[in-house]
Amino acid sequence: MKKSYQITEFCHDFLQDYIMENDCCVDATAGNGNDTEFLCRMTGPGGRVYAFDIQREALEHTRNRLKDAGLLDRAVLIEDGHEHMAEHVKESVSVIVFNFGYLPGGDHRIATKAETSIAAVGQGLDLLKPGGIMNLCIYSGGDTGYEERDALLRFLRGLDPGEWLVIVSSYYNRNHDPPLPVFVIRLK
Repeated sequence: MKKSYQITEFCHDFLQDYIMENDCCVDATAGNGNDTEFLCRMTGPGGRVYAFDIQREALEHTRNRLKDAGLLDRAVLIEDGHEHMAEHVKESVSVIVFNFGYLPGGDHRIATKAETSIAAVGQGLDLLKPGGIMNLCIYSGGDTGYEERDALLRFLRGLDPGEWLVIVSSYYNRNHDPPLPVFVIRLK
């Protein structure tokens, strides 16, 4: 099978080894539902996926996508900011996925912001079980925020290396601010 090197597929390929049937996972930025659908498929009928978005339109896209795929019963769709994750998720999770920036095809004025994104990442780290992983797809440049990218990377650099492994990948020879795939693994 030919591999895809688009950021979403690249990250899904990496994350597969961390998700077991019946796991609990979080899509912190539901968007159009691509990651939510992936997580629902991976966790199976006994799993649970919490999907957050502040935009009703994004959750409707996600709901319709999951309904069409027969996966709607595996997800809990939450219209709230990801910085409120801990108010809704009360169990430890295997995988948390973020896509920072704006809704593809949506209003570019509605985008994630450094302050709330860092709060969400911090809450997500508290929810990750040992051996769990967080994936951050950081989009920057143009109208999407170098400030948020730089703030997230500073925050991640400060994580205790005895407790966390942070892997920052790069589409190194791509122009125009390519997305940055980041993985944070809880070691203990």
